[in-house]
Amino acid sequence: MKREQLALCLIAGLLLTACSGDIAPTASLVTPPTATVTTQEVVMARAREVVQALRDRDMERLAALVHPVKGVRFSPYAFVRDSDLVLMPEQLTGALADQRKYIWGVYDGSGLPIEMTFGDYFARFVYDRDYASAEHVSYDRRIGQGSTIDNSLEYYPGGHVVEYHFPGRDPALGGMDWRSLRLVFQEEGGVWYLVGVIHDEWTT
Repeated sequence: MKREQLALCLIAGLLLTACSGDIAPTASLVTPPTATVTTQEVVMARAREVVQALRDRDMERLAALVHPVKGVRFSPYAFVRDSDLVLMPEQLTGALADQRKYIWGVYDGSGLPIEMTFGDYFARFVYDRDYASAEHVSYDRRIGQGSTIDNSLEYYPGGHVVEYHFPGRDPALGGMDWRSLRLVFQEEGGVWYLVGVIHDEWTT
């Protein structure tokens, strides 16, 4: 009889303790923290996709990353203009084979028109360095500093800019042979699309 009473007392004690909240919850009841991905991480990952597509000259892959309605604007220098040429995704897929010449803007200094095929423009004003292996990469911060105003964040409201930068190589030029490529992304429907490709270099 005493053993039964003792057992009952032990059970009652455990029940009271559980009700008072002194017993820690089991592992199955603990909700693990949810890892959140920041906008910067998403945009930087998107930029890596773009720069790798440029490195590989994979226009189909690039076209899939471009805004389907706005297209992508190509700016030869830091200051983005309404007159800078815009290509839609479907135009990009065959752009490297297109032998037609387009006006992409004007050359710094001379003011003469930049009249080139897409392939020539790509080699001179897009992937003129191996930007996929750039020495410096920034997010919404200009690295290359020239005399031309960088209006990218103002021109693309709500956008984010990833810059790939190489400092100057030739000591005789005092660092003025630096190069930058800026990729601009804007969000729509939860997706960050490429809307701008901006080349930058020392300008007079």
